[in-house]
Amino acid sequence: MGVFTYESVVITVIPPTKMFKACILDGDTFIPKIVSQAFKSVEYIEGNGEAGSIKKVTFGEGSQFKYMKQKVKAIDKENFVYIYSVVEGDALMNKLEKITYETKLEASPNGGSVCKTTSKYYTIGDFELKEDGVKAGKDKALGIF
Repeated sequence: MGVFTYESVVITVIPPTKMFKACILDGDTFIPKIVSQAFKSVEYIEGNGEAGSIKKVTFGEGSQFKYMKQKVKAIDKENFVYIYSVVEGDALMNKLEKITYETKLEASPNGGSVCKTTSKYYTIGDFELKEDGVKAGKDKALGIF
């Protein structure tokens, strides 16, 4: 098994408190309404958003994938940190054991937010992840963000 790490930074004019609420705390209901072509639904299988919760994300017709299951690892509302792993679904392409995302929002000097995300891809066997494939997927995700 190999681990491939990719980091990204997005700067927005929206303050961290509002950004965390919209994208993380309310994102499960908010995002499928805004980008319905990408996401059809989000439903909790276990829990209701706290650490240990598992949710099923069903992709929309515009996606090449059908679904994924995510496990919430940590959520820190005071420090604007959210960590989760994709643990099941065709988005793993039978080549990844899991993908873990750690997102941290910080205040930027102009009153907005700096969103730092670290993605770790855990590959199965000798599969090598190509950076351009990861970057294309992340760029698509960042476009939605």
